[in-house]
Amino acid sequence: MEKLQAKLVLEDGSEFAGWAFGKTKSCAGEVVFNTGMSGLVQAVTDPACMGQIFVSTWPIAGNVGVNANKNGSSLLDKEYDLPLFLESEKIQVSGLIISDLCEEPSHYAMKLTLSSWMEKCGIPGIYGIDTRAVAIRLRDRGTMRGKIIVDGKPEVSFKKIDSSNHEGVLLKEIKTYVPKEKNIGIKIALIDCGVKTNIIRCLLERGAQVTRIPCNQDFTKIDYDAILISSGPGDPKNYKNLTEAVRGVLNGNKPVFGIGLGCLILALGAGADTYKLPFGHRSQNQPCSQEGENRCYVTSQNHGHAIRKESIPKGWKTWFTNANDGTVEGIICENKPFGAVQFYPEGCPGSRDLEFLFDRFLEQIKGGC
Repeated sequence: MEKLQAKLVLEDGSEFAGWAFGKTKSCAGEVVFNTGMSGLVQAVTDPACMGQIFVSTWPIAGNVGVNANKNGSSLLDKEYDLPLFLESEKIQVSGLIISDLCEEPSHYAMKLTLSSWMEKCGIPGIYGIDTRAVAIRLRDRGTMRGKIIVDGKPEVSFKKIDSSNHEGVLLKEIKTYVPKEKNIGIKIALIDCGVKTNIIRCLLERGAQVTRIPCNQDFTKIDYDAILISSGPGDPKNYKNLTEAVRGVLNGNKPVFGIGLGCLILALGAGADTYKLPFGHRSQNQPCSQEGENRCYVTSQNHGHAIRKESIPKGWKTWFTNANDGTVEGIICENKPFGAVQFYPEGCPGSRDLEFLFDRFLEQIKGGC
């Protein structure tokens, strides 16, 4: 098969040449880098990646293939009708940049190669690029817009990433998941901003009933014992209606837990401020220390914004801090059962060592505190 030349062009004028794979088309998006060593398939199906050109610094990709349907969509489990192996039903990135592409993967469960999966999903990629050089440029100059240009394909222009447009990652209607094994009588309203599959699984495995509500719909009339605000894409300040609704919830006493984007929205609802990080945190090896404890956890992360520490209001405090750059990774209310973390306690990809935060959340609900 003839190889097509392709290049990544950043808005500062720098270019990186390589070879096209996946869907041979041009595209534009926000260029970000991820330093994770594994879990690429889960990472690119995270809805928080919507609209991004994803640069993987690990030197090889595709060596284990992809366990998906022949048309590229996610396999679904029979128990909960949730995606299997992937963190949503489809690839969420706009494009993928890698160093070395493996076209002969080896894994007992694989059904598609990485390239064929991306082609079926309509996602372009480039291989043969020094992705660590791209990462260093983004680290030094900050996240920027970029475009993938494939020889012989129509040109594309840089475009402003509309981070308020999250409709593509949301359910169209409210959906309830009932746990099969346990019945502890807890009802959780999951505010879906672009939720990862494993968040839902972590709640169901603990016996909670989960009502999944698109973040652009009214959740205040739903019967629930607690609220979880999910991860998702974009700038938290573009979720104005949801922030106002969360601000109202904080007047009550039912437990609220935020993850990723949900952490930022909870912070805004509490009266704090957020800002865009220079190049974000995207990997499975981000160290986070827990305030007041002599502990540091290795966490999975995928976010480009953070809470401004000096803006955290009275009655709230920092819960976790990033050990690399000192940014806030979690906040907690001092007198009500409200808390949130910027990292992914559910992992996938990455460590699941912090799933105890889900246990803590459910204990708060049981205790009625």
